[in-house]
Amino acid sequence: MSGNTSPSYRDRNSTADRALDILTMFDDVHLVVSGTAVAERLGVARSTAYRYLQSLVAGRFLEEAPGGGFRLGLRVLEIARLARRSYGLSEVAMPSMEDLAVETHETVLLTRRTGDLVVCVDRAESTRAVRISYERGSALPINAGASALVLLAWSPEDEARRLLQNAELRRFTPATLTDVDALMERLGRIRRIGYSVTRGELDPDVVGVAAPIRDENKNVVAAVSVAALASRVYPEAEAEIAQKVLATAQEISDRMAVVAG
Repeated sequence: MSGNTSPSYRDRNSTADRALDILTMFDDVHLVVSGTAVAERLGVARSTAYRYLQSLVAGRFLEEAPGGGFRLGLRVLEIARLARRSYGLSEVAMPSMEDLAVETHETVLLTRRTGDLVVCVDRAESTRAVRISYERGSALPINAGASALVLLAWSPEDEARRLLQNAELRRFTPATLTDVDALMERLGRIRRIGYSVTRGELDPDVVGVAAPIRDENKNVVAAVSVAALASRVYPEAEAEIAQKVLATAQEISDRMAVVAG
């Protein structure tokens, strides 16, 4: 082929790969990188490394740092902003929820509270033949179920009491709490231990374990929970499941902070 022909797809792809290699050199410790470090990372001469660097500077992916070297540029910040806008709660939470469903072999729910309604935002299904299923968008009662109690537990106390006093507190099973004072005491215990466990309070044969999801300001904005047939969850296993649910809630909270940041 003639030396004047345009670069092949393979060459262009190689250039892109090297640009990505440079961008991935940045982390919490390395906020500025030098041309020498880039040359060593790519295994090329410094003059070649600087050509890659200057191309990234021209595209505003990098900029020259005041003290020397290169730092991330404004274009990266713009892309990060767009990426954050593209993520909703479900997108952030679902990978962790799916992992929890695989680990526990049970259905995992994502819920939010709107006024006196608790709504199932999304779910990751159990792999078991017999499983608990709640439809996306379905409303759950405010006084029964692990998710509802978790979402209420971290609401302001006066708001929680007012909601309970004004709501129709239905009794779904003999274990359902309908007394406001008893519910307020229950919410206090949930806050102290950090999660909620319900056994046969909404559905007679279902155990629920829920933990709060927090936003970047540490406000509780949602809950993640495991819903399982009570016959599959012995009381001594509840604490183990609760730790897994807590870890998942923390993982989702951390991802939300990154997305919001």
